[in-house]
Amino acid sequence: MLRKVSTFLEAIKVSHSIFALPFAVAALFLACEGLPPWTLLGKVVLAVVLARTAAMAFNRWADAEIDAENPRTRSRALPAGLLSRRSMGLAALAASAGFVASCAWIHRLALLLSPAALAVLLGYSYTKRFTSLSHLVLGLALGLSPLGAWIAARAEVALLPALLGAAVLAWTAGFDVIYACQDQDFDERRGLHSIPRRLGIRRALLVSRGLHVITVVLLASVGLLGGLGVAYAAGVASVAALLLYEHSLVKPGDLSRVDVAFFTLNGLVSLVFMAAVVVQTVI
Repeated sequence: MLRKVSTFLEAIKVSHSIFALPFAVAALFLACEGLPPWTLLGKVVLAVVLARTAAMAFNRWADAEIDAENPRTRSRALPAGLLSRRSMGLAALAASAGFVASCAWIHRLALLLSPAALAVLLGYSYTKRFTSLSHLVLGLALGLSPLGAWIAARAEVALLPALLGAAVLAWTAGFDVIYACQDQDFDERRGLHSIPRRLGIRRALLVSRGLHVITVVLLASVGLLGGLGVAYAAGVASVAALLLYEHSLVKPGDLSRVDVAFFTLNGLVSLVFMAAVVVQTVI
């Protein structure tokens, strides 16, 4: 049982929670203008983890046949026979139910909005079958996390968390375009859609850079709108430096360091941003 649980956690890449969760926590600190109540923080963390678990489990379930055909992904748990498609589907259903319950635990507005959030989170898995803009839908899925955290704290939608959510959308879409470059040839053969398939790797990387420029501009706009100070500005500058380094690692003719660019540096981006917001709002 422990081995199956470990296999499941690896299959849904639970470690990749480091992308969305720090932005949700940062938005919560901004909404509370300092340290949020521990109970609220726990509820938001639970909701984000359950939402991501539902999305990833559903993605693995929906893409099982595609993953089995792709040389890069055929060693994943479902194609390799380490987990059944039925168990992954049940896990997605259970996590979705848990997410809705966690939203109900927060307050009524969060509960009412939870189906719309689930529609984006689960619907993303099918978008690459018909649109090259699937990267933006993934960005929207992660971009909902800071907006949701703000709503959890204040039970309202505002411009500041919307800008922060848009920044996360652009950031996520940008690094997902880089990641998708690995599958350009497979996507072409399988009839799947992505920006690298549509534009080629060279131009796709330019699109990714443009999205990350937009990310930094939006993060700076959050700081200006919120009247945030030096700690926040230093955080945004650090994010910009990390993204610049990320793009220096990936070249059209050399994708060997995509994993470093995708996971390590983007994990640092989210953590550095969260740390800057915590310092700015608490100290």
